[in-house]
Amino acid sequence: MLLPMLLTLTAAIAPVSLPSAPLSNIQYEITFNRATAAKRSLHVAMQFDVAGAGDVVLSLPAWTPGAYEMTWFAKWVSSFTPTAGSTALRWDKVDMDTWRIRTGGARHVQVDFDYLADSFDNAMGWSRDNFAFFNGTNVLLYPEGRGFSFPATVRITTEPDWRVATGMHPTAGGGYTEKNYHDLVDMPFLVGAFDYDSAMVGSLNVRLATYPAGVLSGTAREAFWADYRRMFAPQAAVFGETPYDNYTTMMVFDSSSQGGSALEHQSSHLGLYTPEGIGQRWVSSVTAHEMFHAFNVKRLRPADMVPYRYDAPQPTPWLWVSEGITDYYADLTMVRGGIVDSVEFLGTTGGKISNVDQSTPVALEDASVTTWIHPTDGTGYLYYPKGSLAGFMLDILIRDASDNRHSLDDVMRQAYRNTYKKGLGFDAKEWWADVRLAAGRDFPGFNDRFIDGREAYPWDSVLPRAGLRLQSDTAYLPRLGIGTQVDSTGTHVTQVVPGGAAAAADMRVGDVLVSLGTITVNGEPSFQLYRETYAGKDGADLPMVVIRDGTRLTLAGKVRAVANVTTQLIADPAASPKAARIRAGIFRGTTGS
Repeated sequence: MLLPMLLTLTAAIAPVSLPSAPLSNIQYEITFNRATAAKRSLHVAMQFDVAGAGDVVLSLPAWTPGAYEMTWFAKWVSSFTPTAGSTALRWDKVDMDTWRIRTGGARHVQVDFDYLADSFDNAMGWSRDNFAFFNGTNVLLYPEGRGFSFPATVRITTEPDWRVATGMHPTAGGGYTEKNYHDLVDMPFLVGAFDYDSAMVGSLNVRLATYPAGVLSGTAREAFWADYRRMFAPQAAVFGETPYDNYTTMMVFDSSSQGGSALEHQSSHLGLYTPEGIGQRWVSSVTAHEMFHAFNVKRLRPADMVPYRYDAPQPTPWLWVSEGITDYYADLTMVRGGIVDSVEFLGTTGGKISNVDQSTPVALEDASVTTWIHPTDGTGYLYYPKGSLAGFMLDILIRDASDNRHSLDDVMRQAYRNTYKKGLGFDAKEWWADVRLAAGRDFPGFNDRFIDGREAYPWDSVLPRAGLRLQSDTAYLPRLGIGTQVDSTGTHVTQVVPGGAAAAADMRVGDVLVSLGTITVNGEPSFQLYRETYAGKDGADLPMVVIRDGTRLTLAGKVRAVANVTTQLIADPAASPKAARIRAGIFRGTTGS
């Protein structure tokens, strides 16, 4: 009798697709003040007019575009309360993130709820006693089955001495508005006590908001502003325009961050960083990456993701373009903007070559698709460095084939005009047609070998075309033989390589790494410190402290030194005149002789 009972239960809880009654005059009010901060929460009130018959059906997004994972923001909602005037309305849940409200004929409805903002993740909401950040996808309900073209306004209620920062357009009445839901939820907010300043860069109003107040100040703030100002021109040059009239960079520095991560939006981005990143050039590099996303991803993006939907995954094999090539252009932004020199650019690119060469072989298309499930074999995010190198290789090949008359810039610009400007997304036909147009020829086998295939990139034949070559050195360094993923809860072991030092100590996937000998593990920089501290101590005792299933354990390990091949990318002084022109063109963003 068990099977029929299970079938009945499954039918009862299966998601039901119900269109909502049509709504108009949609307004949201989000309250964050000292009282809500004490509960680490936001209070959300949504008001609307019911413009037709039927139940009102409201949903919260299940994910935030740019963060390729299902998150289900509804689970942070509590005290859901719909009312019509002073009358409480009946409601029930239709599925995991959808509420159905029986309006009883009411023409004006208000929905109130509390949202727990206590997740230090740039796709989420997070708060402290005097500060909060949150995304529209976290808190802005939408009417199910009615599309996303409706306009709406948002009002922030907070303390009189606190600030509000967002990329959203202000209204005359002190609120904010956007013309459709896609734009509305793509504008994160900072609310509270933080530093906030702005400057004109050409015709752009450029803003910088940082928390806590005073953390990025003095010469460190001035240095970041110097880098920041230089990023806009080289990016606009790729596409022939700047698609926004203002841009806001939001930064949160907190000790719970074990590195740095950021999330892009169409005229802003939110970055979460360790305070150790202050004054470090890599923070500027992350900024350049997220800024380029305002073109590539927020506007130019794969057809698989046009338009966005918010209730289900939208996997695409094109993240190697959306994320990887964006990473290449972050490096180009830095060198073309004069933030770094060509030697540092080549050092960064050489580091990516070493990283990819030492990683598990994976097809870029496969890594793009499977990132949604966070694979534990270390391939889940390789579309960043490997995709960046695919863009670098295409750039060289296009410049070589066209005698440096065209470049990857032309491909990006053409795809932008042919797809985003027409309300479309790109696909394989469009992408490779634009590559062919720029190069004047096809590159047979490139996709099959290096994008959908796992072949090593042929640097020996490609790099000389740009007057570059690789120089390799071998050193023996302490290695653990693990893969990790860092989040606000710690450094999680995602892979244990058989035969490595960690495997010999019985470290396991799922362990949270606390310390290695005298080194407290606090994100990726800790591993470099480990290698430096234990260099030349092969075979020495190395206690490894982990947390496993909530229990703190000390594993008896030993230092193991393994061969580490470092690859340095250098300019070849014997390059041909054509190759030297190509090399200079990559650095400067130029084509021609």
